[in-house]
Amino acid sequence: MYQQNNSASSSSSNSNRINVPEARGALDNMKYEIANELGINLKQGYNGDLPSRQAGYIGGYMVKRMIEQQERQMSGK
Repeated sequence: MYQQNNSASSSSSNSNRINVPEARGALDNMKYEIANELGINLKQGYNGDLPSRQAGYIGGYMVKRMIEQQERQMSGK
């Protein structure tokens, strides 16, 4: 019988959790800044009417920017 690995399933179910709560404000600011740069009208609060493609663009660019920032920090620039 197939048994699911609990650590793998629990990590996927917690994908929206912020690991550093103090970063919430900075992440929200980044989200709105990137949405503005992409020309996506993101409003405060609920954005469930936003097409998933646009939401994906915002999230993807957030990840890209965070990776770039970390690479700069690691390289000492």
